[in-house]
Amino acid sequence: MAASGRELVPSTAERAGQGRPATGSQVRGRGRGAAGVPTGPRGTPTAPLGVVSHGMAERLAERDAMRRHRVRNRVLGWTSGVLVVAALVWVAFFSTVLGLDPEDVTISGEGTVVDPAQVEGVVAEAAGVPLPRLDTVALRERVLALNGVRDVEIRRAWPTGLTVLLESREPVVAVPVDGGFALLDADGVRVRTDPVVPEGLPEIDAPLDDQGAKALDAALVLLNALPADLHAQVAEVSAPTRDAVRMTLRDGVVVEWGSSEEAALKVRVLQTLRAVPENAGVTLYDVSAPTIPVTR
Repeated sequence: MAASGRELVPSTAERAGQGRPATGSQVRGRGRGAAGVPTGPRGTPTAPLGVVSHGMAERLAERDAMRRHRVRNRVLGWTSGVLVVAALVWVAFFSTVLGLDPEDVTISGEGTVVDPAQVEGVVAEAAGVPLPRLDTVALRERVLALNGVRDVEIRRAWPTGLTVLLESREPVVAVPVDGGFALLDADGVRVRTDPVVPEGLPEIDAPLDDQGAKALDAALVLLNALPADLHAQVAEVSAPTRDAVRMTLRDGVVVEWGSSEEAALKVRVLQTLRAVPENAGVTLYDVSAPTIPVTR
């Protein structure tokens, strides 16, 4: 502004330069190369905005291909696994590859009472059933229902067999009945009837009805309490009542047993008395009151 206060008016050249974009050195760091390619601050070529370089496009395509490959492999893996599992399930549960073969069944423990042929017949009903699907619980119940079977354990014997371990109800006494003698096991269960008393088996004179059940139980307690050597010497046991049990040995010696109480103590007292040399001629031992035994 001049001293006269008049406003300076731009010259024509200055007005001509207003409103036009800067060119050349007026804009630093921008320009185009010789081929018209945009350049950066130091003249390096740059890609136009929104345009992916050729190298970047190849990398993106490769990444997509790898992703598709992984998905395809995962699907194939899962499909193969499902098919393998399905095949194994079919072989194990539905095919005859693991089917029960009666020829591969082993039976033991039948004793003198259980008929192995009956056990074989029950097992044969499950022939061909695959072992993984075989209901051993139901099979065990059917075997337990057979005469003389006290307990049974059934084990799978791969690939097509079974092991049947029986516990038989071995008779320990014979009780007179119509037509012979009923053979009872240690639990008092009747296992069979024989016309005569089997050799080595003691006879119990007690009724097999409800009224004689307690007397019979007292006699069985006596026999179960005896050691094997003394049990083998028993010829007969009479039990008119549960408190009046009497035992007769094979040498003719009579043992007044009384009730089933203090059975273990009575056995020890009887063994002690019989071991005393002075009692060699004793024909009666009364241990019904074991703390004050009597011999005659």
